[in-house]
Amino acid sequence: MASMNTAEERCLQPVINQPMRALQNAPEWMNPPQLAVNCPPGLEYLTQINQLLVHQKVELLEAFTGIETKNKYNIKNSLGQQVYYAEEDTDCWTRNCCGSIRPLGMKIFDNFKNEVIHLYRPLACDNCCFPCCLQTMEVSSPPGTLVGTVEQDWSLCFPMFSIKNANGEVVLRIKGPFCTMGCYRDVNFEVLSADGATKVGRITKQWTGLAQEMFTDADNFGITFPMDLDVKMKAVMLGACFLVDMMYFESDG
Repeated sequence: MASMNTAEERCLQPVINQPMRALQNAPEWMNPPQLAVNCPPGLEYLTQINQLLVHQKVELLEAFTGIETKNKYNIKNSLGQQVYYAEEDTDCWTRNCCGSIRPLGMKIFDNFKNEVIHLYRPLACDNCCFPCCLQTMEVSSPPGTLVGTVEQDWSLCFPMFSIKNANGEVVLRIKGPFCTMGCYRDVNFEVLSADGATKVGRITKQWTGLAQEMFTDADNFGITFPMDLDVKMKAVMLGACFLVDMMYFESDG
C-alpha cells in the first residue's frame, strides 16, 4: 500500500492527536482506599487526608454576561489528585433572583459519578445584626442521611460557626476575621475545638489574582483538619467551606 502524502498526514495529525490531548488534560483521580469500618460509602477517601483543596471552575458565560450559572468545583488532595467533583443543584431563576442568599443544593460526586455527599442550605436572610437571620448548612452522606450541620452563631464583630454532628452536639467551632475582604491576601477562618480554646485546622480563601478576583466569582479554598477527625465531620467541614464561600465571597453580579 502506498504511503500517505505529506498533505494527507497533516490533515489527519490533529485527529490522531486529539484522544492523546484529552487523556493528558483529564484530571488525575485519587486511588480509592480500602473500605473503612462505620464509614459512609464514598467517605473512605477522607480517612487518609488532612487537607482538601477546593477549586471553583471559571464559567466564561457568567464572566462575560453576568448571568449566574451553576457553580462547579474540583476538590483535590494535597498532591493535586482529584477526590470529588461538586456541582450546584439550583435553577436559573433562583440563582439570578436570590443571588448569594439563594437556597442552595450541592451534589458532591466521587470518580465513579456516585453522589456521596449532599449539601443543603435553606433560604435565609444574611444579616448578622439580627439573631433570627442565621445561616445553616445540612450535610448528608449518603444523600438523605444527615451526618451533621454547620450553623452560624450570632456575632456582631467576627463570623462564627458551630460544626455539629447528627445529634446536634458541637464538635468544632469556626471563627473568621473581622474583615473578610481579601484584597491581595488570603482570608483565614480558624477551626477551633468545641470549647474554642485550641486551633485544630483552618479554612482559607486563597487570593487568585487580580483578574480572576475582579471579573469572576470563582474562588479557591484550602481546608485543613486533624487526620484522626471523624470522616463525617470532615464532610461537614467541606460543607462549611461552601457556606463560607456563599456568604462572604459569592458576588451577586
